[in-house]
Amino acid sequence: MAKRVTAQHGYQFVKHVVPAILKPLRSLWNEVIGFLFLCLATAFGFYTARYARQYAHATPAEAPGELLRLSMAGFCTLVLAWYGISSFLKARKISRS
Repeated sequence: MAKRVTAQHGYQFVKHVVPAILKPLRSLWNEVIGFLFLCLATAFGFYTARYARQYAHATPAEAPGELLRLSMAGFCTLVLAWYGISSFLKARKISRS
């Protein structure tokens, strides 16, 4: 009988404590991932600015290659920034629920 009561108390403890621990951990994980993505987006942003300057000074023969490099870096910057911002928004949504 004592084992059954102990098991029920253990189940109730896990039922109440585990969600209270996992919710902040999920929020923190999304914030860390968002920060990482925004750092990568910043690095890609610097490269995008560098490639834009190189494209502006490129000769007509070099222009298509520089434009491709610029567009790829710009696309990666936008994607990484979007993932970073959406991760922070998701973390905010988790913490408010």
